[in-house]
Amino acid sequence: MIHFPIVADSETLEKMKDCNQCGKCCIKYGDGALSATAVEIDLWKLFEPHIYQYVKDNEIWFCPETGVQLSRCPFLEIESSQGKEKYTCSIYLSRPEDCRHYPSNIAEMVRDECEMIDVKDLEDFKKAQSKLDDLMEGSRPRRQ
Repeated sequence: MIHFPIVADSETLEKMKDCNQCGKCCIKYGDGALSATAVEIDLWKLFEPHIYQYVKDNEIWFCPETGVQLSRCPFLEIESSQGKEKYTCSIYLSRPEDCRHYPSNIAEMVRDECEMIDVKDLEDFKKAQSKLDDLMEGSRPRRQ
């Protein structure tokens, strides 16, 4: 019997893993490390008061009742699925630019232990950055 190796198409081999919603980025940056642009804040004030209520002095994620900085984004939701937690954003389409632009580079992903990155991606940072830029094309400007 002849066995042929299974070969994936080149697109599969060249594509970075999709986000698995591990939540590491949202948990790490959701405690005051994020900012929103003045335009985002103005739009929330006008059209999305449920988001704007968490803004204080043009900074985001403060408790509306106490004015205290929250330790986690109030819009981060946790779902349990087959024994694994998945994190979702309840304001995904209106999320701050900081969130839309993450991850911006491979070093950041490594530092944050992002699960989108694979060991094979670390063999060539320049190629991995290009794959990341392709993946994030609709969310942020391409890195130069």
